[in-house]
Amino acid sequence: MLKIDCPMVEKILVAFIRDSVRKNGFRNAIVGVSGGLDSAVVLALCAKALGAAHTFALLMPYCTSSSESLRHGKLVCRKFKVAREIIDISPAVNAYFDRYPAASQLQVGNKCARERMSVLYDFSARRKALVAGTSNKSEILVGYSTQFGDSAAAFQPLGDLYKTQVIELARHLGIPEEIVAKKPTADLWPGQTDEGEIGIPYKDLDIILHLMVDMRWDEGEIIERGYPLKLIRRVRKLITASQFKRTMPPIAKLHARTIGIDFRYLRDWNK
Repeated sequence: MLKIDCPMVEKILVAFIRDSVRKNGFRNAIVGVSGGLDSAVVLALCAKALGAAHTFALLMPYCTSSSESLRHGKLVCRKFKVAREIIDISPAVNAYFDRYPAASQLQVGNKCARERMSVLYDFSARRKALVAGTSNKSEILVGYSTQFGDSAAAFQPLGDLYKTQVIELARHLGIPEEIVAKKPTADLWPGQTDEGEIGIPYKDLDIILHLMVDMRWDEGEIIERGYPLKLIRRVRKLITASQFKRTMPPIAKLHARTIGIDFRYLRDWNK
């Protein structure tokens, strides 16, 4: 059901990246490379769209990060001949928690995500490069991201592709199989996996999301496909509870034209 025409998707996304970068007056893109699948695919697409010389990668491990993640990050940079820099975020993150101890692993994970984005945007200024996001449609819809952390970006090439579709595209693009085949993880702490945190395998989550969001099926129709009502409602709750992550901060209306309410021109409306 969720099969994609990979050559066509590649063509569309390459054009999207090139247009997103150049119409904003830039020539370069920068990608936070985690060693995972999504960032590998975005790196490959940016290199195809802009050229390897105009694509830059930042690898930002924390002290609890898997050594495999760093190895895979280096591997994909070599594969697509993209220059990279490794910045250990441990001193910055630990300095904060030494003074204000964390209450949970999730708190540390969120801090790491925001620290990485802080470094990424600093390097975006140094390199005169737009930040390419690495979030996929599955993650965006269920809110599996850190607000102003890994969800921050100038543009999101994979934002309309479900995770299982990103896997299909990755193989088409020649991403090393050891990266494609491993369990998806944000590498927030040892043993952490995306599916473990979300609580639903991507193969089921993506179909439910597709039926619910793209097809606009009701609960009864999805139940007929073999999915229990409890699971369907859980997915719906994930979507509704994370809506704040998918919108700009709301503005209280005081004037005749308010940003995001009455004033919603595209950024290039006057060109």
